[in-house]
Formats: sequence, C-alpha cells, structure tokens
Amino acid sequence: MDRGIWATWYDLPEDGREEFLSWMHDEYIPRALERPGYLWACHQQNIMTPQREAQIYSRLVHVDDPGVDDTGVPGGNQFLLIRGAESPHTFVDPSVRELQASADAHTLEMLSLRQNVRYCIFVEEERVEGPEYRSRHPGLTPGPVIQFGSFNINALENEDEMGTWYARSRLPLMRPMPGCVGARKLVSIAGWAKHAILYEFLTLEDVENHFIDTDAEFSERVVANLIHAPHSPSLGTRIWPS
Repeated sequence: MDRGIWATWYDLPEDGREEFLSWMHDEYIPRALERPGYLWACHQQNIMTPQREAQIYSRLVHVDDPGVDDTGVPGGNQFLLIRGAESPHTFVDPSVRELQASADAHTLEMLSLRQNVRYCIFVEEERVEGPEYRSRHPGLTPGPVIQFGSFNINALENEDEMGTWYARSRLPLMRPMPGCVGARKLVSIAGWAKHAILYEFLTLEDVENHFIDTDAEFSERVVANLIHAPHSPSLGTRIWPS
C-alpha cells in the first residue's frame, strides 16, 4: 500500500521550461523510481488563471492573505510533482537534503531552475475509492486530474470538528461521485502544512460538474477554520505519465 506521499509544488520560468520538462520526464523521474521503496510518481501542470485564483482566494483563507501571519511559505504552484511509497520514511531516509547533496552537477543545475519550491511529506490518514478507482494506470499512479489542498488549522480546538467533517461528510461524499477515482486525507511529517486532502478525478469537467457539497453549513464552518498554503487547493492535469 502506498501510504507515503511526497508532494512538491514549484514554478518555472518560460526560458528553459521545455528543456526542463523533457529532462524531468525522461531522466529525473525514471531515476527516482529506481530507488528502493518508491512505487509511483506523477507530474501535474496546475491551472493558474485569474478566474481560478479569484475564486479560491475569495472563499478560503490563505497564509499569504493580508492580515494573516505569513510565515514565508513559498508560493510555487505552476507544477506539482508527487511521489508515492509504502511508507513516508522512504522519503526521509535518505532525506531530501541528503538526496540533494549526493546529486550530480547536471541534476543540481536543472533543479535550480525551479522557483518558489514548497514540499511536504505526508502519511495517509484515510482513503476512499470512487466509482472510477479501477481506472488508475499504471499501477497505483493517481488519476489524470488531481485537486490537492494543503493547510493548517487556526486553533487546536478546531481540529476535532475538522476530523469529524472529513470522516462523516467529505470523504463519504466522494465514494459515489461521478468521475471520482478516489480521495486521500493526509497528515504531514515534514513541511509547513499539517493537513492535506488529495482528490483524484478522470477529467476537469468531472470536478466542475460533480464536485459539490451536500452539507454546506457544516462545510462552511470547518473551512473557515483552515489556513491554506498559497494557491491551495491546486488543481491540474497529469503531464507524466501520459
């Protein structure tokens, strides 16, 4: 079972972007998957339109909002690289810093092109499978479209209600949702965000047409207590594997 998740959000400049993506897909990811314990990887390009940004910033609190205690959380969000493993300890032994220290000069040069890099290492708290769970391919790789929210809670006393909301309302909602491949509630062992939610869908249209909430009052109360990472939740389509 793939209970460990390493998620990295980042931006890329236009200059050199295509060369970087070719290297990422042809060299970097395949080499990473040769490491012991690594089960899968997927690379996603996120939607960064003014319309989407206005939508999420109008209804959710973010750490980079005016008046919020901004802890300097990097704001990268154009791309999302996710790797899965049997355990989150796969991604801390060796650690991220140790992997960087042992990388060759060309790898370091290419990785230096990334901007505003933010990463978290998560362990799966709970998962549900949607109607399209059999569509995962290859192997355990997540679905073609991922919405990935990462956040902290504004007060410890509000965490219980958030857990109840996911267990009683949000995750059960995903099981029968058309176009849903699955959903995973995550908690971190490294990184700014303590909590995350990873939703998998077949298409962007499935998110737009079917991703609704049947308990709006409960949801609004819980969501008001969350402080999201910049641009969270990210939403995009998988560009590797095809």
